[in-house]
Amino acid sequence: MKTGESGMPEESLWKGFFDPTEVLNALGLNRDTRRVVDFGSGYGTFSLPAAGMIEGEVIGLDIEPDLIDLCRRKAREAGLGNARFECWDFVAEGSGLEDSSVDYAMLFNILHAEQPEILLNEAQRILAPGGTLAVMHWSYDKKTPRGPAMDIRPRPEDCRKWVEACDFVALSPMISLPPWHYGFTAKAK
Repeated sequence: MKTGESGMPEESLWKGFFDPTEVLNALGLNRDTRRVVDFGSGYGTFSLPAAGMIEGEVIGLDIEPDLIDLCRRKAREAGLGNARFECWDFVAEGSGLEDSSVDYAMLFNILHAEQPEILLNEAQRILAPGGTLAVMHWSYDKKTPRGPAMDIRPRPEDCRKWVEACDFVALSPMISLPPWHYGFTAKAK
């Protein structure tokens, strides 16, 4: 099941919207992280750099088989043996990962889903106690060059409310992720 669509632009355009390493550093990913999951890995924009930053495993999940094939090829070419990509409908079927088996979960540009709590509850289930949930989304500003339609784009306070409702704790302050995003982290119980 796909989430509310904003459509993926060409990869060359998409790459210009982020500095993935800067975003991951700002959202607390560190070298000691043992296992990361990227919900909606797309072109591998964040999961591939994450694999280069940590010694542990990075798992990218996406519903698009062509994107999974692309990410697998990129990981091989970059010699990232710690990156694994799976074609998986995590909205309808969960992640397929074991309870409390992940240290860091990325929900980047995806909480415009019709039922964001499905994603958040799955992240809570698979995160180890004290594990980090990292949330990033497009700014709530119609001047952004991409992103979901404004009628489905969540405001920062919406994302925080959903995260709190799904029993995450220790939310960090909201940060700006220039030029077009905001983000924060929270801890699993």
